[in-house]
Amino acid sequence: MRIDRLRLFDVTLPLVHSFETSSHRKTGLNHILVEATDADGRVGWGEIATPSDPYYGSETTQTAWSIAERYLAPAVLGTTWETPEDVEAAWRRVRGHEFAKAGFSIACWDLHARSTGRSLSSDLGGTRTAVEAGVSLGIEPTVDELLAQVGRQVDAGYGRVKLKIAPGWDVEPVRAVRAAYPDLDLHVDANGAYQDTEESTAVMLALDAYRLTMIEQPFAPRDFVAHARLQAAIDTPVCLDESVVDLGDLRTMLALDAGRVLNIKVSRMGGLASARRAHDIARDAGVPVWCGGMHEFGVGRAANVAISSLPNFTLPSDVSGSDKYYARDVIVPPVVATAGIVQVPATAGIGHDVDVEWVFQNAARTLDTSAVAD
Repeated sequence: MRIDRLRLFDVTLPLVHSFETSSHRKTGLNHILVEATDADGRVGWGEIATPSDPYYGSETTQTAWSIAERYLAPAVLGTTWETPEDVEAAWRRVRGHEFAKAGFSIACWDLHARSTGRSLSSDLGGTRTAVEAGVSLGIEPTVDELLAQVGRQVDAGYGRVKLKIAPGWDVEPVRAVRAAYPDLDLHVDANGAYQDTEESTAVMLALDAYRLTMIEQPFAPRDFVAHARLQAAIDTPVCLDESVVDLGDLRTMLALDAGRVLNIKVSRMGGLASARRAHDIARDAGVPVWCGGMHEFGVGRAANVAISSLPNFTLPSDVSGSDKYYARDVIVPPVVATAGIVQVPATAGIGHDVDVEWVFQNAARTLDTSAVAD
């Protein structure tokens, strides 16, 4: 195969409900869509799901656009390849910029699957025809408003709810939600907002009493030692997210027992091939995984559904329906969750068409580049 044309679309969509984490509140998302066309005119789509600001990690939409235009697109255009792993090797010299790489990775995997008539799930080795979805809820102005949000998601059939926490918004909201929903699959995510102090440890010990499925990323991403110390002190599994950017990080996590659950994000790990390898390593170590999200548009969400069909994704993943985030998504049909379950598409590629006209309507800028003819 050979990709002869690439188009990038810098797209913004409003959220149906604003979302606050430990770092900021957002009312809309700005992601980059990647369209890859091969020599036979077949098309694959990917999504660079970078945040607009450098709060989750160092990448932003601006940095991703620059890296995509200057390095990744030239590396991919005109390169001959047989498997998606082959074309991913074209950008091996580029260090970091995992989100940008992931957008190109998804596009190449989608294109490859479409060329063979197979679903992306099948190409990845998925074994499930349906995956369980969970929802992630942000910090709300009051506990009552949070309880109302939880109630709406439980009524919609979601059996797992993740709560964002931060210093000053932790034990009280968790206590209230657990009291209202004693049997709910509940976990919390701090996005690294806590310092490794006695006060923070006291908060984690208090949360340990509420039968949480996991406490996700309480401390800074590179502080594996603090996470290992916390894991030794509590019964609740610690889950790592931002800490595990590559497979070396995963091996460090396992060696130190710094976490007993892994959040696999396709974007954070630089693409589908790396995410699949992380799944395999965690499986062999007996560590359960789940697929985290970055509020992806439909393209990235469909890729998350596909990777979540692998056998060691035994916990509900952030693959909830498109309508939870966007009034109108970029794919047709949108991702749909029924009673908390999302069907894994069996049709070619990601299993959805991209609404190109809607993409153009919401794109602040585009890039169209082609390979130089032989």
